[in-house]
Amino acid sequence: MKKFILTGFIGISLLNLSCSSVKKASDAQETRAEVLKMKGNWQIVSVDYDKQYKIKPFDEGADAQCFVGSQWKLVPNNYTGSYALSGGADCPTFNQPIKFDVKNNVFSFKKIADGTKAKQNISGYNLTLINSSTDTFALEQNVPFEGENVKVIYNFQRVN
Repeated sequence: MKKFILTGFIGISLLNLSCSSVKKASDAQETRAEVLKMKGNWQIVSVDYDKQYKIKPFDEGADAQCFVGSQWKLVPNNYTGSYALSGGADCPTFNQPIKFDVKNNVFSFKKIADGTKAKQNISGYNLTLINSSTDTFALEQNVPFEGENVKVIYNFQRVN
């Protein structure tokens, strides 16, 4: 009787392990599919937020409206990319390399400084992926301000 019970526990344990690995594999495939949809060149076509606030995204020192027209390149095979602001008016001109990932509808990225590796940078940004299609997507960021969150939405359109 003890052998029967022990065999039953071992069988249930093996069944649980095999089911969890199948679920993990399907989750990984879904995540990979989300990332692959974002492959290519994108442009921010608008930034929506409550205009009474002065928003300076991603610690760039530039107003959120400077990001309208910015070019984003996303390369999913190595999870790298960049974004570039084209300047004009009071907006700076620069190109920022990034390392990104997409998991459970969260687009995470961190800036990569010249001469450093991604693993050396421990800080970054998490934005919620919303309204995703093959040619458009939007990222939502909650920016804390005086105990409240200001919702900022970046609307992207595929360039090619």
